[in-house]
This record gives sequence, C-alpha cells and structure tokens, in this order.
Amino acid sequence: MNKRLATAFLTAFLSTSVFAASEQPFSIAIHGGAGTIDKSKFTPEKEAAYRVKLQEAVEAGYKVLENGGESLTAVTTAINILENSPFFNAGVGAVYTYDGHHELDASIMDGRDRQAGAVAGVKHIKNPIDLARLVMEESVHVMLSGNGAEQFAKKNGMSLVNNSVFDTEHRYKALERAKKKLNKTENYQANHRALPEQYKMGTVGAVALDKHGNLAAGTSTGGMTAKRFGRIGDSPVIGAGTFADNRSCAVSATGHGEYFIRYSVASDICARVQYQGKTIQQAGDEVIHDVLKPIGGTGGVIIVDSKGNISLPFNTKGMYRASKQANQPTYVAIFKDE
Repeated sequence: MNKRLATAFLTAFLSTSVFAASEQPFSIAIHGGAGTIDKSKFTPEKEAAYRVKLQEAVEAGYKVLENGGESLTAVTTAINILENSPFFNAGVGAVYTYDGHHELDASIMDGRDRQAGAVAGVKHIKNPIDLARLVMEESVHVMLSGNGAEQFAKKNGMSLVNNSVFDTEHRYKALERAKKKLNKTENYQANHRALPEQYKMGTVGAVALDKHGNLAAGTSTGGMTAKRFGRIGDSPVIGAGTFADNRSCAVSATGHGEYFIRYSVASDICARVQYQGKTIQQAGDEVIHDVLKPIGGTGGVIIVDSKGNISLPFNTKGMYRASKQANQPTYVAIFKDE
C-alpha cells in the first residue's frame, strides 16, 4: 500500500470512528404501574404474560427510535400497546369509578419546546394518549376534560367508543371489594383513607430520547378504583405525572396521584437535574425515597435524560417496567429485587 492510499484509508477510518463515537444515543423506558405487586400471587403463566406484554410495548417503541422516528411517536406507540391490554390500568384495563363506569386521563409532553397536551375524565376514547397528543398538536389549550375533550376528538376525526369497551371482570370484582370497604360507615373520607394502596394507583407511561436528541414523556391511566366526584389524579397534570425538557430529562410517574400532584414530582426531578447538576438516578431517588416516602406517598417514576441514561426508582413492592437502549438487551422487570 503506497503512502497516499494509506493516508486516505486512515482518514476514512478516523472519520468513521468519530461519527460512530458522536452518534446520538437513543433509548426508551416504560412502566405499567407501581404498587403492592406480590410475587406470591403470580402464577408462572401470569407473570410470563405480563413480561411478554411489557417487552412487546418497549420494543415497539424502540423500533420507532431505531428507524429514526420521533420520541413522541415512540412514546405513543408503546403506550397504545399498554392501553390495549387488560393487564394494566389504562384503556381497556381501566378500573371502575364508584358508579360503575370508566373515566380516563392522559398527558404527553415534547421536550423540545415544552409543548404539552392532556385530557381528563374522558369516557369514550379508546386510546387517551392519542387524544392528548391531538390536543397538544391541534389545540390552543393544554388540557381538555370530559365532554368537551370528546367533542374536540370527534371534530378532529377521532372515533368514540362505548364505555363498556373498557369493562373487565377482574376490575369489576375489585370495584365490589372497594365499595364494601368504602361503605362500612358514613364517613367516606375515613373509609377512603383506609383503602389498601392497590386501589389507589395504576398507570402506564413511557419516556424516550430519539436520534435527533429530543425527549418526550407520556402517561395514561384509568385512575383510582371507586373514584367519585370526577376525581382526577396526577397522570394528566403536566409537572406532576408527566414532564419533558431537552435541557434535563423526561419523566412519567405512577402512584398515589394526590401526593404526586402536591409535590410536583415529575418537574421536581427534572429541576434537580437542570439546576443542581444531579444525575437522574440521584434526583429520582431523592424525590421518590426522601421526599415522598416519609409523608406516605407511594409509587415510582421512569426517567430518561438527554444522554440516553435511564433510571427507574420506586418505593413500593414492585413496578411493571421495561427499558431498552441502543445496542443493549431489553430489560423487563416486575418485582423489587430485579
């Protein structure tokens, strides 16, 4: 090989190496809710089914990213799969209200410019995360609720479904058990506080970083079992259940929503990253374990930062979760010790 040819070969090699080293990382994480997930109550078949669905969702979202798609699309793609599964408290797996219906909430946020969309208390939208994105992209507002949100959906070509689409036998049995506890005395507030945690949480969500360096987060839920009076939790509240900013991180939360609203959990985590220079692991652990847990706030979050790092902290017995980073194997877990 002559000197000119060798120089050209070396230049090409170095150029390729620099490109590979500087290539934008991409990653995605999802959750299917946190809570009192007791391994002893899972048959091997049930556990396997949950893991398969989590893997399907995270890998579908990852494929969007791998093909150069937007983080927003990766998030909605993954959440749609979870919404369409009866395993999780969102979409067709949504819990029942006290009156025996389903009221769904969702939100999404774009890390590029903090654009966001949210819907609350919708009853006839099969995939609420899709309507949240429609609100973000086609409405001058951030959050729409109830009948108004559904009118907006219909006006923009989205089909409405019967509320019974979300019916499942296991959720109805959970409602019956919850109502027995709630109706023990006339004091609804005291009875509600005494409800076990599994009746107060359940959500799905996704966070992603795409090859363009943009973050996104989304969350969708059926809310709290036997909820009344149009109760809305943290899932559709930007800054509480969902937050994304390219300067810090993207977060989707799951847990007892009232605590996540009061302590602005999602935005607090990203603020600690942006203003205090903390890693997402440090910031997430502080908020979930040091802020929430001492005051009774149970749940967890999934976080991804602008470098593609992922953190999945929670303070409960388990959290349905999965993640995938570029050139890494898929991670799927349910219980605390995984």
